[in-house]
Amino acid sequence: MAQIGISSDAQRLTTKETSYHTDGFYLRYGKRILDISLSLAALPLFGPLIGLIWILVRLSGPAGFFAHHRVGRNGVAFSCWKIQTMVPDADRQLADILARDPAAQQEWARTQKLRNDPRTTALGRFLRRTSLDELPQIWNVLRGDMSLVGPRPVTESELARYGVQRHSYLACRPGITGLWQIEGRGDGCYDQRLRLDRRYAQTCGLMQDIGLLLRTTGVVFRSTGV
Repeated sequence: MAQIGISSDAQRLTTKETSYHTDGFYLRYGKRILDISLSLAALPLFGPLIGLIWILVRLSGPAGFFAHHRVGRNGVAFSCWKIQTMVPDADRQLADILARDPAAQQEWARTQKLRNDPRTTALGRFLRRTSLDELPQIWNVLRGDMSLVGPRPVTESELARYGVQRHSYLACRPGITGLWQIEGRGDGCYDQRLRLDRRYAQTCGLMQDIGLLLRTTGVVFRSTGV
């Protein structure tokens, strides 16, 4: 796949400042083994659930799945899969919303999302609140595009906002869950996101990943009322 969003200077920075991330058995082999093992073990449970959600989404109108381009480890672009949670013309509506609402424009510039996004469907709001819309990313994990735990996947334009800290993002495979998803839960500003991505890249290890997966399970259960 193509490598995007990285200048030659940034590539040198990535190589120079992230070499320590590849040390140790877990970072070289164990993390990938954990990703594949847990993803395969989860498929009998999540496979039927993904199918049920896809049917419900299709009945409500929009396409069931969609893929958006994200930047992965070492700047390699990939298609990140999700369940559709927005109306079909979401991009056009976003432009209209930002053009007429200065507050929404400021919120989007600060966090790249809208807390009360009118483009989200009723079912989509539930799926987003519980993160169930991200279940198809298990396929990305099995392909090696993503990890179960890591920085939140970003677009090329978002990566530009990381500046010299982009090496912290590029050192790892993006994750379905991670520090930013748990501690920020999508409410933090980009500065917080950068700090958490950098912290994860510097401290990534087996016990931290297991802890974040367990915390993610708790967050999802609380969101669904289980």
